[in-house]
Amino acid sequence: MEPINARSMLEAAAAEAATVAGAPRLERRRRLTPAALAVTNQKVRPAYSPIVIAGVVRLVDFALFSFIGVAIYFAYVVPLNGFNWDYVAAIFGMSAAAVICFQAADIYEVQVFRGQLRQMTRMISSWAFVFLLFIGASFFAKLGGEVSRLWLSSFFFIGLAALIVERLLLRGMVRRWARDGRLDRRTIIVGSDQNGEKLVEALNGQVDSDIEILGVFDDRNDSRALDTCAGAAKLGKIDDIVEFARRTRIDLVLFALPISAETRILDMLKKLWVLPVDIRLSAHTNLLRFRPRAYSYLGKVPTLDVFEAPITDWDLVMKWLFDHVVGAIVLLLAAPVMALVALAVKLDSPGPVLFRQKRFGFNNERIDVFKFRSLYHDQADPLAAKVVTKNDSRVTRVGRFIRKSSLDELPQLFNVVFKSNLSLVGPRPHAVQGKLQSQLFDEAVDGYFARHRVKPGITGWAQINGWRGEIDNAEKIQKRVEFDLYYIENWSVLFDLYILLKTPLALISKNENAY
Repeated sequence: MEPINARSMLEAAAAEAATVAGAPRLERRRRLTPAALAVTNQKVRPAYSPIVIAGVVRLVDFALFSFIGVAIYFAYVVPLNGFNWDYVAAIFGMSAAAVICFQAADIYEVQVFRGQLRQMTRMISSWAFVFLLFIGASFFAKLGGEVSRLWLSSFFFIGLAALIVERLLLRGMVRRWARDGRLDRRTIIVGSDQNGEKLVEALNGQVDSDIEILGVFDDRNDSRALDTCAGAAKLGKIDDIVEFARRTRIDLVLFALPISAETRILDMLKKLWVLPVDIRLSAHTNLLRFRPRAYSYLGKVPTLDVFEAPITDWDLVMKWLFDHVVGAIVLLLAAPVMALVALAVKLDSPGPVLFRQKRFGFNNERIDVFKFRSLYHDQADPLAAKVVTKNDSRVTRVGRFIRKSSLDELPQLFNVVFKSNLSLVGPRPHAVQGKLQSQLFDEAVDGYFARHRVKPGITGWAQINGWRGEIDNAEKIQKRVEFDLYYIENWSVLFDLYILLKTPLALISKNENAY
């Protein structure tokens, strides 16, 4: 009998939850319980990715070893014997071998960084093994007489001393980040029954756990729903989670419901899949067991992945670098054009050059987006309550041209480079009161807010495919959402670069809806 593929089953369920018609509309502002408000009022700092921290430490280790080895070589060996590339190659090889050995010894974990004796013993043993390996390789290659013993011993002891100092500094930094909550995964539990209580106890009982349980949510008001689960307070109903996630940082939603409650789980996923968080199903109480590889683990607690937050860890670092490096270059190149547009706007009609509008940002946060003013100042519409249409009398002469060519969007480069609340590429940010006829966009399209799981952008996949400008029918907003969700699920740096390079051509050839 073939084993059950848990991941395939959950992916199918997730797909059904994400695409099912008639998903409940997200309320704009929902009243939270006093317990939930108390949590949201706490000061929360942005999280640091353990994966990125470990990666940076690897790079620092390699750079530190390489620098020390090369510095000692130039200070002692070169004046006596001259320069030899073999030494430099050996130094880089030993540095790389040290990083590999540290990885094999499980030293590159944030929980290990917080300790002292445990990481020091592993580190010293691994560092010594690298030098023994080098000495052995030199012996078999008959190079022992050509290697300076003073350089080798100095490299070992100075490198070890520098490594110990580095780790002590790192230990202090990691402990400070832990106290500030930057390394914790802020978690909410769905299900406040006995299963939820067992899950909270299992998570809280683990040593050095990075899970911070904020509370539990449950729709039931009968005896099955507990007011507290192993000390974790009930914060509200399932419908409250979306609003709760808008007001405070949540990293993980963990279902304590059994797999047999498939209908309830799907109903909840219809509401929660729009959030930019990891969503998992706990398997700690399930009698039906899948293959070990089907699980991901929170310490020793097995879970099944349902949704993953998009663009995290190194992907987030790469996108940040792309936005700021390429964005700064584009801003410098566009500066002369922006100066001419600003002058034209100023001469064409009285009023400020720039226009600031409230729009939806990441996770539905309200952000200020800059644009060149294209409407008469006394008819400005900062909430976009009335859509700009063809031959709109509110649009100035210069405004008509810069809207058609999208030159009015250029000031958003300041949002990218300096405020970091926009990306170069991403779903276009819509005004908070943007409407299709009399309906707000999230009322007109199921899953509309899922496009806010990533930071919005100046240009995007929908825009270069012609879905830009006026929204006067349901198809236009539906297509934007479809293309935006495709972008989120298929993001890569090369995809961003492709969209950015295609944007100028799209502005010329696909601008029939831009007024």
